[in-house]
Amino acid sequence: MTKADIFEKVSSNLGYTKKESAELVEAVFSLIKSTLESGEKIKIAGFGNFEVKQKADRRGRNPQNGETITIEARRILTFKPSGVLKTAINGAKQ
Repeated sequence: MTKADIFEKVSSNLGYTKKESAELVEAVFSLIKSTLESGEKIKIAGFGNFEVKQKADRRGRNPQNGETITIEARRILTFKPSGVLKTAINGAKQ
């Protein structure tokens, strides 16, 4: 699914014009992005949690020549789905 598909679904489900739907979805994505950039967590009930974590420097290996290299510290984005989402994806156990 692309952003254009999301715009279309929002438009058809909520009765907004495509332009209004695009602005709404872009505003939500912008808010999520800025919140994560500032290092805050995002918890969406029934969906899951987004969190930015810090990874430390670590040793790695160049696969082409076997040389040891240092992989620099960086921030990564993690997502942990809620139990509700997991159940919806996997279906109820029978």
